Amino acid sequence: MALRLLTALALFIDAGVHLFLAPGYQNTQPGTVSQGTLFLLEAAAALVAGVYVLVRGSRAAYAVALVVALSAFAAVVLYRYVDIPAIGPIPAMYDPVWFFSKSLSAVAEGAGALLALAGLVRGRHRKTSDAGAGVRSRRFRR
Repeated sequence: MALRLLTALALFIDAGVHLFLAPGYQNTQPGTVSQGTLFLLEAAAALVAGVYVLVRGSRAAYAVALVVALSAFAAVVLYRYVDIPAIGPIPAMYDPVWFFSKSLSAVAEGAGALLALAGLVRGRHRKTSDAGAGVRSRRFRR
């Protein structure tokens, strides 16, 4: 249960930071999506993934959490160090400065990805050991 709570907490911190920052990134050029809108989509994805992990705690929930957290972590690090031009409707989001909110979201995303990975690995091992225990218990019931 602690792993579920920590994974969800990391995702909720990520969502909170993106919701907090979104209004300041709403300016957009014609034909593109604003960075603020992308932040709102990330916040929604992180909230959904966090709730899913809390409610289910299944391998699928941890897989969703891993995808959301890892993709957000990769994006914040990539756009911090690489000046990628606009790609279609996605704006150029290069921001070469670490500030508190950005750092907080990066740490939460990185931790969330590691926790979700741990949940996936733990779920696989638990499923394997549970299957073995079920076989043994059926043998002894005879």
